[in-house]
Amino acid sequence: MIWQVSILILYTLSLSVIFIFSIGQAYLIYFYLKTSDEHNEEVITPSVLPIVTIQLPLFNELYVTERLINSVCNLNYPISKLEIQVLDDSNDDSLILTANIIKQKIAEGFNIKHITRDKNIGFKAGALQHGLSNAQGELIAIFDADFLPEADFLHQLIPHFQNPNIGMVQSRWGHINKNYSLLTKIQGFGLDGHFTIEQTGRNKANLFMNFNGTAGIWRKQCISDAGGWQHDTLTEDLDLSYRAQLKGWKFKYVEELTTPAELPIELNAFKSQQHRWTKGAIETSKKMIKEIWKADVGLKKKIFGSLHLLNSYVFLFVFLTSILSLPVLLIKNNSNIPVIYFQLLSVFMIGFIIVTVFYLIANFSKKDSFKAFAKLFPMFLSVSMALSFHNSIAVLEGLFNFKSDFIRTPKFNLSNIKQSFKDNVYINKKLPKSFYVELFLFVYFFLGIVAAFYYNDYGLLPFHLMLFLGFGILNYYALKHQLVKN
Repeated sequence: MIWQVSILILYTLSLSVIFIFSIGQAYLIYFYLKTSDEHNEEVITPSVLPIVTIQLPLFNELYVTERLINSVCNLNYPISKLEIQVLDDSNDDSLILTANIIKQKIAEGFNIKHITRDKNIGFKAGALQHGLSNAQGELIAIFDADFLPEADFLHQLIPHFQNPNIGMVQSRWGHINKNYSLLTKIQGFGLDGHFTIEQTGRNKANLFMNFNGTAGIWRKQCISDAGGWQHDTLTEDLDLSYRAQLKGWKFKYVEELTTPAELPIELNAFKSQQHRWTKGAIETSKKMIKEIWKADVGLKKKIFGSLHLLNSYVFLFVFLTSILSLPVLLIKNNSNIPVIYFQLLSVFMIGFIIVTVFYLIANFSKKDSFKAFAKLFPMFLSVSMALSFHNSIAVLEGLFNFKSDFIRTPKFNLSNIKQSFKDNVYINKKLPKSFYVELFLFVYFFLGIVAAFYYNDYGLLPFHLMLFLGFGILNYYALKHQLVKN
């Protein structure tokens, strides 16, 4: 009886934590809808254009470097006002390729510098800080290797800096290869929710928001005032964002400007990115939560800033809820626990409804059809829940100070499913150890489906079906990509 009660308490606690975070999402939905009809303030291009330094942090980007540099050099901005820093920590053949491309651009008249370091200290954050010390521009634009800024990017964002309190302006991410596969469609679907409801809601509600690491512009003074780029977390962008805003700087999110980028098309690359974002957020929360609550920023900003930084812990509670759901089903049908307890748990369905509304609104904001949403949302939710195991490991690593390197996400420069990444030199050619755990979990939740029919109890059946599907998709792509690589 004690172990049954313990499981039910832990299960209820996990559901309660997820519910609390979903309420936070509901608030962002409310404010997004409240402000969606408001006209953005009119911004006028300054009469004197500022000098802009564009930083391009690179590490072994053999397939996308030329595309990136060409895109940046095609920006509609006076060459005399533009400095391009290629911050190259590469240690492979891409270093020579990049050097040759830069020589060509210098011959064309661009002020472009190839900046390398003897030691890759601090990874991306270290490279950005190293370049900042010699940057000529008062504004610093940053693009990761997989991004392709539109020609008018600078003209769209620079006018916002006429407000002297603005320290950073962020554009929305687009996806050049969203239709490559189901995996990329799921990623794009999730990111669209973040860049529609979350970023807009936080910004409009005057809450803390974050620079997304790329496709944005910083005021150089803001970076310096906040203490510069620091590499004690894996999410240097989130860390600097909070330090800057706690110094009083304001951020601006411009949803109307989309900067196209490449989504990871290989499962290990996608999971590596998820691991870095999740673990880094935990590290940043440990570093910044106390600072938020000591600051004079108002209770609302403290609460929602905390929810923002602690959001990655949800993965741990989603995984706990998932694992415990099968024992809960067995307890319900093989114990004397009052049935009303299990019926009361249905209140947590409100959280699922909030998540559904969240992504439904994001879908409609992009003028996608309900039919497209109905097809993709269950897949997205299933994979997101299945990723809770992988991301829970990242949460625990961040929580218990397990240090790891900044693992870059391999780029492919592919947009057509007929194009193979078999010869990509950066991808991991081995099945990760997590594959075997996820295969076990695939079977585990199949047993949950069987149990539903055995007990004639279908309350958790949709939940187990989605987990079964989610782990099935992850296992499918793990095996499929393994066959492609070999």
